Amino acid sequence: MARILIVDDAKFMRMTLTAILQNGNHEVVGEAENGEEAVAKFHQLKPDLITMDITMPEKSGIEALTEIKAHSADARIVMCSAMGQQKMIVEAIERGAKDFIVKPFDENRVLDAVERVLNQP
Repeated sequence: MARILIVDDAKFMRMTLTAILQNGNHEVVGEAENGEEAVAKFHQLKPDLITMDITMPEKSGIEALTEIKAHSADARIVMCSAMGQQKMIVEAIERGAKDFIVKPFDENRVLDAVERVLNQP
């Protein structure tokens, strides 16, 4: 069981991910709706893993990822993207994201990605 922070500007997506993660016996310790909030909540909550939307207002997922990794190199971040965002996914992985999941979310794919990332050394 992991403590997870969910970052997405769409409440529906946060609710969907919360349900999937709780079904997988994980604890959702917080939610953020933009990159600014994500960085602040990461430092405040110290989650085991973050699911991070790529496109958000105020600060993008890639900007938030870069800022979090600069402070905590071992932060585990799984990017969430819509179809057709391959270029941004590549950039996120180059900047330290551990994995990615594509919307609309498939419960098994989400839980597989989370387990994979949590089990990385």
